[in-house]
Amino acid sequence: MAVHQVAATPKTVRWGVFDASIPPVVTVQSGDTVVLECVSGGPDVMPPPGSGFRVPPALAAIHASDIPRAGGHIITGPVAVAGAMPGDMLEVRIDRIELGNDWGFCGFRPLAGTLPEDFHERFLTHIPVDRAAMTCRLPYGVELKLAPFFGVMGVAPPPGYGTISTIQPRQHGGNLDNKELTQGSTLFLPVLAPGALFSAGDGHGVQGDGEVCINALEICLTGTFTLVLHKAAGAEPMLRYPRAETATHFISMGMNEDLDQAMKTALREMIAFICSRSNLSREQAYQFCSLAVDFHVTQTVNGEKGVHGLLKKGLLF
Repeated sequence: MAVHQVAATPKTVRWGVFDASIPPVVTVQSGDTVVLECVSGGPDVMPPPGSGFRVPPALAAIHASDIPRAGGHIITGPVAVAGAMPGDMLEVRIDRIELGNDWGFCGFRPLAGTLPEDFHERFLTHIPVDRAAMTCRLPYGVELKLAPFFGVMGVAPPPGYGTISTIQPRQHGGNLDNKELTQGSTLFLPVLAPGALFSAGDGHGVQGDGEVCINALEICLTGTFTLVLHKAAGAEPMLRYPRAETATHFISMGMNEDLDQAMKTALREMIAFICSRSNLSREQAYQFCSLAVDFHVTQTVNGEKGVHGLLKKGLLF
C-alpha cells in the first residue's frame, strides 16, 4: 500500500471549517497510509519574542498567508478515499503521533470555557515540552507525562450542510477532544459525502477528561493514519455515529449542547454496539452498561458537549 505525505502549507490546510465542497489535497486508495503534518494556534497565542520558544516555520508561513480564517482550528486535508460514498464507513487507524515542536500553550479568554461567569480575563501559558522524556513542565513545577492525540479528526459533513465550524463535534466527528484516541487506537467514522474527505488537526499533548478551560496542551503534531474503507452492503448506512477502539476498550460517543442528551446518545450507541456484537437483548445490554461500562465526560467547551463510554475488551467479546 502507498504512503502519502502531506505537509502543512497554506495550500493544504484550512482554518476553522469543514465543507464537502472543499477539494481534496490528495486522493488515496483504501488501505493507503497518509502522513499529515498538523499545526496549531493563531498569531494571538504565539509566544512573544525573546521567550525562547520558536514558532515552527510551517505555522509561521500559514500565519503570513492570506487563507480565510473562520475561528476554530487549523486542520490539514481533506484526504479523499477513492470509491467512498455516503453510507460507507471509514476506519482511521492512528498508527503514529509525533510531536512537532518543543512547547505548547493552554489558556482561556472571556465568555468561553466551562465557567465563563467566573473567569473574566484572558489567561495564557506557554509550556515547555521535553520530547525525549515525553513530558511537559508547568510554571508551578508540576511535571505531566504526555499522551498526544488529535483533538480534531473528521470527515466532511453531508453536502447539504454547507460550511460548518470545526469547533462543534457532530456526526462527522471533528472536534471530538477524546483523549483515548492516542497512537495505536482506531476511529470509525460514517461516510457522509463522496470521497469521505478526512482531515485532522488540533494537536493535544495532554488533556484530562472534561477539557474545561477551552484548551488542552495545544501543540503541533504529525499523524500517520491508515485509511480503510468499508463499503455498505445495502441501503442502511454501516455506521450512524463515530465509534472508536483502543487496545483495551471499545468506545461509544455522544455529543449535544445538553450534557444529559450527550450521555443518552453515548449510552444508546453502546447498547447498539453490544447488541450488534453479541446475543444480548437490548434490555440485557442496557443493564450491562450500568454494571460494567464506564461513561466519561469528554469535553464541556465546544458548544456540543461530549460523553464517551468505555467497554473493556474481553468482558463480552
